[in-house]
Amino acid sequence: MGAWELLLVAVVLLLGIGGVLVPGVPGPWLVWAAVLWWALQDPEPVSWWVLVGASVVLLAAQGIRWLLPPRRLRESGATRRTAVYAGAGALVGFCVVPVIGSLPGFIGGIYLAERLRLGGHGEAATATRAAMRAGGWSVLTELFACLLIAGAWLGAVVWG
Repeated sequence: MGAWELLLVAVVLLLGIGGVLVPGVPGPWLVWAAVLWWALQDPEPVSWWVLVGASVVLLAAQGIRWLLPPRRLRESGATRRTAVYAGAGALVGFCVVPVIGSLPGFIGGIYLAERLRLGGHGEAATATRAAMRAGGWSVLTELFACLLIAGAWLGAVVWG
């Protein structure tokens, strides 16, 4: 696969990761489709293993998401800025402490957005808990799965 094609796959992966944060956009399916496209264009064993792993991770994430409360983030007072901060925090956390860092990064991003919006620690902590209860865990599950798949893809491209 050429550099431009890999760059296009990376762009679709990033759109899928961003799509998790936007209601109505099938972010996980975009991530899976990008990995499928890469595996079909570069038929090596490692690409097929990444595709199988991506399928398993996304199916597990969908199963876990059905067990969690539905997304009602707007009812908790969360804004679009909160979603952007949460996604950026998860991405930074994922890069700083690979894989595991996305969890505290996501929650930290929500806290930072609420702290800037509300001003105080107590109000921000309460708003963060409310946002996580109102569907933040559902978003975090999908985002974590997509980041895990993107990390596996990147590792396979760089080292595979």
